[in-house]
Amino acid sequence: MEPLALPAPTRLADFILANVESILTEWETFARSVWPAGEESSHRLLRNHSEQMLLAVARDMRSSQTDSQQRDKSKGQGDRGASSDEIDSASDTHANSRVASGFDLQALVAEYRALRASVIHLWIRSVPEQGPDQIEDMIRFNEAIDQLLAKSALTYAQRMDQSREIFLGILCHDLRNPLQAVTMVANLLAESDGLDARSRTLASQMASSATAMNRMISDLLDFTGTRLGVRMTITRSSIDLEPICREVLHEMEAIHPERTFVLECRARLPGEWDAVRMRQMISNLVRNAVQHGSPDTPVRLSVSTDGAEITLSVHNQGPC
Repeated sequence: MEPLALPAPTRLADFILANVESILTEWETFARSVWPAGEESSHRLLRNHSEQMLLAVARDMRSSQTDSQQRDKSKGQGDRGASSDEIDSASDTHANSRVASGFDLQALVAEYRALRASVIHLWIRSVPEQGPDQIEDMIRFNEAIDQLLAKSALTYAQRMDQSREIFLGILCHDLRNPLQAVTMVANLLAESDGLDARSRTLASQMASSATAMNRMISDLLDFTGTRLGVRMTITRSSIDLEPICREVLHEMEAIHPERTFVLECRARLPGEWDAVRMRQMISNLVRNAVQHGSPDTPVRLSVSTDGAEITLSVHNQGPC
């Protein structure tokens, strides 16, 4: 093999700083090979933030580091210093850009594997004789690359989670219009004099199911909103909880006509409630009981009060 025509500093950080262009050339070649859908991309986009990351790694390797800082750094804890913060910033920026370009996590990880291999490959060819200083440099370099990878993977996962939440929110909004149309038609059929009794009953069940689906969509919108940082609103009013419990069980009977639902409530249950949130909570509890309980045993919703507090419980039978 021909000797590598590169400057040959003996310390790895100096080698990186002296040979940034050669390292980035290998990085670019690999990035092109894993680019999503085989699309052609610009030289600038392929190398995006890689130089910033390399320089951050080199500066971090040149900085002093105590044994305690090294232990903290390996665990992702502690004050690791300005150079370490620069690594985090560079990896954040790179991960966000790769998400926008359509990279999957496997391709992102592969890029860091290629960066690590490129640097070590070029350095060993340049400095074949490795001593104690070079071993220490290798340890510091791998620490820095691991930090880049860990931070990029975390940022990538957070961005993908956020994208999924936004998509789910948009989907829920888009589902509401056709569902409202189904609900309206089902209600019209249920009130029609041109249908026999069985057909009206089926239409009524369809309307109840559509109403339940609409509430589920509202639940999903609340969930995605809170995940995206939107505060959940609570609107209290003086209401009786017993009619809400009865309405929820009627809806469940319409959705699951083969199941038996029992409401055990021996008193009025007045209080300051958010009717929508209470309905959501009770419906979720009963739905879970239906899903996980034995199909040939009843689901019991029990509500009682001692005057100061109200106790609500859902019981189902099934395997432990």
